[in-house]
Amino acid sequence: MPDTRITLITGANQGVGFQVAKELAAHHHTVLVGSRDLERGKAAAREIGPGAIAVQLDVTDAASIEAAAERIRNEFGRLDLLINNAGISNSTPLKMGSPEFRESRAASTASIDEVRAVFETNVFGTLAVFQAMLPLLRESSDARIVNVSSSLGSLAMNADPAYPYRRMFGPIYAASKAAMNAMSVAMMIELEDTDIKVNVTSPAFTATRLNGFAGTQTVEAGSREVVRVALFGPEDPRGTFTQWEGSSIPW
Repeated sequence: MPDTRITLITGANQGVGFQVAKELAAHHHTVLVGSRDLERGKAAAREIGPGAIAVQLDVTDAASIEAAAERIRNEFGRLDLLINNAGISNSTPLKMGSPEFRESRAASTASIDEVRAVFETNVFGTLAVFQAMLPLLRESSDARIVNVSSSLGSLAMNADPAYPYRRMFGPIYAASKAAMNAMSVAMMIELEDTDIKVNVTSPAFTATRLNGFAGTQTVEAGSREVVRVALFGPEDPRGTFTQWEGSSIPW
């Protein structure tokens, strides 16, 4: 069908990415299920059903990103919607919530290698995918980028002593989301005079592998805002940072 939107979702073989892929496929998008492991991507695409296509995509691997972009160009000629969802919270075997884990999150004790590893995926990976896919987005008549972030990355909220979750802010995951937000604002400013729109969303505290399934929301509930914004049309807003249901998060 000529009106089908071509959508790429990074980290779409599980968690929020998978749920968003499933819901957008149900809205007749052609969903490219980005996955570091192609076999896991294929399994996810089979589970989603018609409209889902697995694409090998490791956001920390330049060759993988370029190969994915080339495949999209050859098979579809454009990209209508890019959802930068891939992310990690840590790269250590420490159990989340343990005293050792909490200590490893502090600014004074955080491993610089751990900070680099998380930023490599959450920040540099997001920017690298954006750069590779932008020429394809320029081929669309209604292109949008949705970056999946977190309210934990809100500097304004965490600078407020009354914010109940500010003690969760640290130099690894939360700071990576603040940096991702900064990258998003840079994208917004660069593209503000074009037809390519950029939005940022937060799934809130959703139970996924990212947080050891400690989240308080189901993946279906956590994915609602990402899906809502992903379904925006050409007249809908750009430059927003929201959580369900369209509630603004301060940068």
